[in-house]
Amino acid sequence: MEVLRTFPKIKKCKISYVLAVNDTLNVLSGKWKLPIIASLLYEKKRFKAIQDDLTTITPRMLSKELKDLEMNGIVLRIVHDSRPVLIEYELTESGKTITKVLDSMVEWGLKHRELTIGS
Repeated sequence: MEVLRTFPKIKKCKISYVLAVNDTLNVLSGKWKLPIIASLLYEKKRFKAIQDDLTTITPRMLSKELKDLEMNGIVLRIVHDSRPVLIEYELTESGKTITKVLDSMVEWGLKHRELTIGS
């Protein structure tokens, strides 16, 4: 496995491998976290712009998920000192590295769909 070659210490302790997967799932779990991250991949956005990207998310759920992502160091909430107050969200440096995960998920999803449904 590529990860085991990249991180040789993990190869020695498969429990570390499982823990790393578990940590990732804890940060990214839920229906909305990855779509929110995808919405913020290319630019910082205001709450309403994120909500417009994710047409079926409720404001309450979006607020909760943004707080979770902020708490986990994936999203940064920027409050501008202006009238009216302007609040924007952007990915942290750690959040930006999730692009590789998303790309891998898309690649796997396309292959999986082709194998199970056919093209």
